[in-house]
Amino acid sequence: MKSIIPNSLTALNLFCGCIAVLSFLCEENLLGIILVFVAAIADFFDGFVARLLKAQSELGKQLDSLADMVSFGFVPGTILYVALLKTTNYSDFSELIENNEYIPFIGFLVTVFSGFRLAKFNIDTRQSTSFIGVPTPANTLFFLTIPLIWLNMEPTDFIFKVISNPSVLIVTTLLFSYLLIAEIPLIALKFKGVGLKENVFRYVLIVSGIICTILLTYLAIPVILVFYILLSIIENISAKKE
Repeated sequence: MKSIIPNSLTALNLFCGCIAVLSFLCEENLLGIILVFVAAIADFFDGFVARLLKAQSELGKQLDSLADMVSFGFVPGTILYVALLKTTNYSDFSELIENNEYIPFIGFLVTVFSGFRLAKFNIDTRQSTSFIGVPTPANTLFFLTIPLIWLNMEPTDFIFKVISNPSVLIVTTLLFSYLLIAEIPLIALKFKGVGLKENVFRYVLIVSGIICTILLTYLAIPVILVFYILLSIIENISAKKE
């Protein structure tokens, strides 16, 4: 019976992901953004609650991956599909098919590679305390910046024009599809102590993240993620030299 609580949180994650997909397809971007954040919160707490109640189960593990596939796999693919659709002269799926225009479907490569990422995570014992490759929730937050820009900027703004460029969108899609499954160990955010020497990269990441958030607000999301990846690469190189 204890498993009902964490599994309910996982189900909430899945439910929010489903409605978020519809929201972005209908250009209800604010609702979609809120639902993704609710899904992310539910995704964080389902595992935490399961461990707290000692209610971990194989069902919960599999359900969690399936929920993540929707909320953090299908959702970013949908965002990219809509973003690429806006760069064409067509307004919906049927017009794309009728006119043999398939470029917007490239966005769903992120969905495909998210599936590989989640499957890999489930069987990779190396990722019990840290991540190898970009986690799907972090990847989704990166692409959530696109609808945030749609809501907060004008089409004449430089950044709005950048995310409206199909080449930029396609290259970003391919890059982050690769990063999902890349053999890049990322900095573990769990502290085993408070000493500066063993946590210097963690402290740099946290302080930089706070400063970026204050200065850039929602635009800090992609900046922090890119910095996190670069900092992890630097830490790996530094560790190999020692």
